[in-house]
Amino acid sequence: MPIYEGATSGEAVVAGLTALGISKDEAVIEILDEGKKGFLGMGKKNARVSIEPSVTEEISEAVSQTVEDVLVAADKTPVVTAEVPAAEETIVEITPTTAEILSDLDDEAALTQLALYLTNITNELNAPALVKTERENGLVIFHLDTKKQGILIGKHGKMLNALQYLAQVFIHRVAKNKLSVVVNVGDYRQKRQAILERLAQRTAEKVKRTGRPVFLEPMPAFERKQIHSALSHDDSVKTHSEGDEPYRYLVVEPNKKYY
Repeated sequence: MPIYEGATSGEAVVAGLTALGISKDEAVIEILDEGKKGFLGMGKKNARVSIEPSVTEEISEAVSQTVEDVLVAADKTPVVTAEVPAAEETIVEITPTTAEILSDLDDEAALTQLALYLTNITNELNAPALVKTERENGLVIFHLDTKKQGILIGKHGKMLNALQYLAQVFIHRVAKNKLSVVVNVGDYRQKRQAILERLAQRTAEKVKRTGRPVFLEPMPAFERKQIHSALSHDDSVKTHSEGDEPYRYLVVEPNKKYY
């Protein structure tokens, strides 16, 4: 959790936002210590705040450009080495085939092709990654193990969201069955899950307070599902998605029978 200091909490917040390159509206801010002014220089203590980027930031033209850039990079198909999902860990060397000429693959073959596809992209982005898979709660998680995490995550997670979108499109094109995949770098998704849970609660409180729907910014399908799940036990609000991928967003609205 990033912590920033200043003579006052306001100065600490400004310092943190400047360091992260985001606005106050794009941040989750928690005041840890208001600090002390002291007397004649004695007992003075800086204020401390924690600041994290909010997941409600807009996926705008910058993300569209990122998706376009990654699509261009992914169109190249060099020979790559990737770790593929199998009963035993195996390293294979293969020239991958593009999604356009692959279709109706069984689950393991489709996941293998996606691992190769993601490996190609990370190579083209100059952030080569070993792709590892993990199954959890009906999802197949692709962990990109790289020494250059910042490149694959991008500012405010925009590059990672672009990779997530491309991975889901790819798997839908090549797989015979419907598969849900998640792309992760380091512990970024775990941190975002905690932010999503706080966002869900804050949004529900706002809806109940105002009696009006709240429209969240676009986010990947599995993140929308996390918010939906977090609010599924709150009978006073209901959720649904609107829009088209990758700009599909969640709407949290009052459950009219309780108003």
